[in-house]
Amino acid sequence: MRRSYRFLLRPTAKQAAALTACLEDHRQLYNAALEHRLRQGGRERPLRRPVRRPEAHPRR
Repeated sequence: MRRSYRFLLRPTAKQAAALTACLEDHRQLYNAALEHRLRQGGRERPLRRPVRRPEAHPRR
């Protein structure tokens, strides 16, 4: 049973920059929301680790 799909993207340089900017915005938003949730909840241990900026993946 397939649980996920993989799509091969070959964006232009302009599209790659837009995708990278969008991913960065979502990463920052997720981390800010997680930090806010942790501060409001009074938990000392985070429920999840913050998302890190992905390393550059070599092309196959």
